Amino acid sequence: MARALRALRGAAGAAPAPGGGSGTGPGPETGPRVRFGPSPTGFLHLGGLRTALYNYIFAKKHGGTFILRVEDTDQNRLVPGAAEAIEEMLDWAGVPPDESPGRGGPRGPYVQSQRLELYRGASAALLASGAAYRCFCTAQRLELLRRDALRCRHTPRYDNRCRHLTPTEVAQKLSQGLDCVVRFRLEKGVEPFQDLVYGWNKHEVAEVEGDPVILKGDGFPTYHLANVVDDHYMGITHVLRGTEWLTSTSKHLLLYKAFGWEPPQFGHLPLLLNKDGGKLSKRQGDIFLERFARDGFLPEALLDIITNCGSGFAEKQMGRTLEELISQFELGRITTHSALLDLEMLPEFNRIHLSRHIENEGLRQRLVRELQGLVEHVYGDQQVDPEVLEKEYVERVLLLRKGHISLLKNLVSSDYSYLWVRPSVSRQHLQMISAEADEIGKLVIGLMTRQTAALTVEELNKDLRSLQKQTRETKYSSMMQLLRLALTGQQHGPSVAEMMVTLGPKEVSGRIHRALSS
Repeated sequence: MARALRALRGAAGAAPAPGGGSGTGPGPETGPRVRFGPSPTGFLHLGGLRTALYNYIFAKKHGGTFILRVEDTDQNRLVPGAAEAIEEMLDWAGVPPDESPGRGGPRGPYVQSQRLELYRGASAALLASGAAYRCFCTAQRLELLRRDALRCRHTPRYDNRCRHLTPTEVAQKLSQGLDCVVRFRLEKGVEPFQDLVYGWNKHEVAEVEGDPVILKGDGFPTYHLANVVDDHYMGITHVLRGTEWLTSTSKHLLLYKAFGWEPPQFGHLPLLLNKDGGKLSKRQGDIFLERFARDGFLPEALLDIITNCGSGFAEKQMGRTLEELISQFELGRITTHSALLDLEMLPEFNRIHLSRHIENEGLRQRLVRELQGLVEHVYGDQQVDPEVLEKEYVERVLLLRKGHISLLKNLVSSDYSYLWVRPSVSRQHLQMISAEADEIGKLVIGLMTRQTAALTVEELNKDLRSLQKQTRETKYSSMMQLLRLALTGQQHGPSVAEMMVTLGPKEVSGRIHRALSS
């Protein structure tokens, strides 16, 4: 056995690395190397983002490297464009990989379908040592085994039939051109391992599973072989992945042992679930990042909510920035409890981070440009006056509505249409509400002209009640109706004082003057 292991180590060490990457396993590096390995069978969702984020903040906290590796060995389920979209969404979310298919790196290629030569070499090494064998069982036979097991109410498993073929029998079947796969010999008596989250674990896989396929008939590896080989040759030091892979880790450690390689440390992240404990719904793209980006949610809000609902931090805290997530994260604080995600809270998380964007000069200018585009898109056919698209006006609206809106697009909803569409109201319309329309208009314009401090709703309400007392017969409610009509052309909406604060003295005076002059 020792001689076989020595031969295996030599064969595995000699396996060529594709694309100029290292073929001799990990070399000396500083800091941890972690990876996120999505399958491009769909687009990036919140669960995947959370796994990527934990890897990213762990790497950045310890001066390490975050790698994106596209695991596309299941060629039948590939979604065109998904691999590129995943990397684009990681960039959008603010957690860009250091090495990836798009950026390249010293251990590439970073797409598994471009590393087939490496997997075949590793498989050949396992065959040469006797740690793996060729299996010629047909799909029909495997289906019969599955049906028999289910009929007997047993868990389906391969019966390891081809494990006992002699070299002569294998050679004979190969000479006949029979299709085959490569299976790994599972051994009993696995050693326990210490998971960074779940503590000491051990799963006697040989007692409950048949020998797994590691190289399929089409030359593509299965997850088990590809991940072990890639993690070794890419120098991965820590594997942080979903808890669904916890029971497979003993199997992977048997592969490391067969190759004679030092395994990385494993940490399995608990599931991200709905607030009621159910699985996150992928129905109609509810949890895909593209949907959140399209709806106007900020990436900072998504990073904040998916960490706030879980563990890894000393306390729950809304409004954490990415820098704070990195500095406060502690791998040892991750618990085994599932994280319950309440997406109904996402608008509140977004309100907090949107307010920070508005406060930041550079980010605010980006919001100004985005809001100008939204206004033109939503109200472009309603004769928007160019003045309400001017930078100063739009910026002022943003600053005044800071903390009141959850999404930037809230400002182009019907409640805020008065900001962008100047009303077409005549003096005659206003006089139908009050014969004192001219006097009221002059009083309000005079009030706006005298304003030296920033308007507030509370103070303005007091001022408007004082102005109403200067009229002869107009009730306060009628005066508010008149001003609402002059300012918005509408009968309903936010309070008059709130609208006047948001519009500002110049715009309020201008709208009242135009109405009384028409």
